[in-house]
Amino acid sequence: MLTMTFPEKATDENMPSLNHSYICTQVMKQLLQNSEILPLTELTLDIENGLTPDISVYTVEEIKPDFFNDISKYHKMPVLAIEVISSSQNIQDVLIKAAKLVDAGVKSVWTLEPYSRTIFLTNKDVRNKLFHNQSVETEGITVDFRKIFEQN
Repeated sequence: MLTMTFPEKATDENMPSLNHSYICTQVMKQLLQNSEILPLTELTLDIENGLTPDISVYTVEEIKPDFFNDISKYHKMPVLAIEVISSSQNIQDVLIKAAKLVDAGVKSVWTLEPYSRTIFLTNKDVRNKLFHNQSVETEGITVDFRKIFEQN
């Protein structure tokens, strides 16, 4: 018997918000200025039943799409994963997701909390180091969050 599973249906409680989308776009704009990396949005990683960071950052050499054969759960882990907390999400849940990503081989995770303009850094050595409204650098990748948060 063939059993099909479908991704969790988005509800009002877990749908990304305007601020979420705006911040992801502003982060992507900065990341795309670095020609050595390739940031990808909403890529499902082959972790557990599939974990999907808002942004997964790879070196350009690591990504070779095949438009004839797509991959639904990517097995290579990114050098950096970025999560933006929406107002409907629980911070603790997103930080647990960050730890799972690191445990599965992602080198670093940035979890952005827009209300307080806080960035949580998670990697194998550090759990939830805090940065507040400043430039953050990990694995040679830099984003200046002042350019994002100080626009308001």
